[in-house]
Amino acid sequence: MKNELTHKTKEELQKEIEELRFQLTEANETIDAIRTGQIDALVVQGQGGHQLYTLKSADQTYRVFIEKMAEGAVTINPKGLILYCNSQFASMVHHSLSEVIGMPFDTFVADENKAHYRELFQKCWKDDCKGEVLLISGESQTPVQLSLTTLQLAEGISLSIILTDLTAQKKTQQQLLENNTKLEDINHALEISNHDLQQFASIASHDLQEPLRKIIMFSNLIKDRSDGLTTETKKHLQKVIDSSIRMKTLIIDILTYSKLSANDFYFECIDLNEMLDELKEDFELIIEEKNAQIVVSKLPCLYVNKGQIRQVFQNIISNALKFAKVGVSPLIEVASRRIAEKAFNSRQKEDGPYCLISIRDNGIGFDEKYVQNIFSLFQRLNTKDRYEGTGIGLAIAKRIVEKHKGLITALSKENEGAEFQVILPMSQGND
Repeated sequence: MKNELTHKTKEELQKEIEELRFQLTEANETIDAIRTGQIDALVVQGQGGHQLYTLKSADQTYRVFIEKMAEGAVTINPKGLILYCNSQFASMVHHSLSEVIGMPFDTFVADENKAHYRELFQKCWKDDCKGEVLLISGESQTPVQLSLTTLQLAEGISLSIILTDLTAQKKTQQQLLENNTKLEDINHALEISNHDLQQFASIASHDLQEPLRKIIMFSNLIKDRSDGLTTETKKHLQKVIDSSIRMKTLIIDILTYSKLSANDFYFECIDLNEMLDELKEDFELIIEEKNAQIVVSKLPCLYVNKGQIRQVFQNIISNALKFAKVGVSPLIEVASRRIAEKAFNSRQKEDGPYCLISIRDNGIGFDEKYVQNIFSLFQRLNTKDRYEGTGIGLAIAKRIVEKHKGLITALSKENEGAEFQVILPMSQGND
């Protein structure tokens, strides 16, 4: 052999190399054509002449299908050896196709997952099954889901394994877990903060109210014995009393608002008609004084916190009576309708899950561009010299409605009255 090589010319060796390179290229193209389903038969020339090899149509369809998949696909025999794989799997394990064929599949399964894989391998010959393992990808590991199912091919029964890369999914899950942990921490901090604020508001309100009670009490005592006081002094004394009363009302409102942060709500079925009757009795004196009318249409029964929803109606009706036009008897109309959705433009629906309640008055109204302002703390559209109040009433109403999973808004024009609309769920099972 050595003598033969010695006597070959450089040109002859070069020619043999080119011939071998051509045969190798042709073989690779043939293998690729079989893998991608471009051919279903081969004619091979051997010592005994030409021989025909065919691929069954089912095998061909299967190979074409899995080659085009975005997931890795492997076919193994009952001994666990890889009979076939697609290009995606070869890419996942950082090996060439020719290297993968014939290797045991568990070679590519991380050691800590081999026992789990063997359980799946034993089980899946009877029933399809799925499981997660770490796939060895070069020097790294990739989390994948294995979907195993039996497959009848020409060579006999085999096992088809589809490998789905879970890297992106695991990353998303980790981010969600971290975000949820952060959210829980933030919520916990907010709960502590809210509790501290409620405690502060309660203590501060109590500590502030006690001096105010004394100021009001002693001011009234001086007023009752004002024989020796000048008219100017009496006027100043009355301002002290009035300011103290406003301050007391403001403290009570702030305390009420702060308590709305608590979640210890008790909901019960309340007949709103009875509640409005009670409110009309409460407003009896001012109704007679202003010759006002409160007309209430048939209202439903709702699952609400009675004390808080009562305060919503009380605050809105109180404003309607307060902001009446001079020389015009106040008219307040309360009506409701069932609606299909939690939206002010929702269509009416007889058995809808929400109720829209309208409270309309004929008072001085306001410019609708200020509608957001009226529901904010301490926001007033009129001076306290003309209309008394703390500017907290509607903020409290809004907070209560939102705690009941509802909505509140107002429609108005200056000198044309106002309409407050409140949407509440019929029961607290609605979102």
